[in-house]
Amino acid sequence: MAIKVGHELHKRRLSRNVGVGVTLILFVGLVYGVTVAKVGDLYKPAPAATEVSK
Repeated sequence: MAIKVGHELHKRRLSRNVGVGVTLILFVGLVYGVTVAKVGDLYKPAPAATEVSK
């Protein structure tokens, strides 16, 4: 069997697929980061109430 030379169309398609994949990974990372930041705020302890007594 002979090894086929890749067509120019395949190279462009691979480049496009890699670009879409990287964009998807960045978007998922952004959504994850925003989620962690928002949920992290829910678990912070409330500041201690300071009583002023005279």
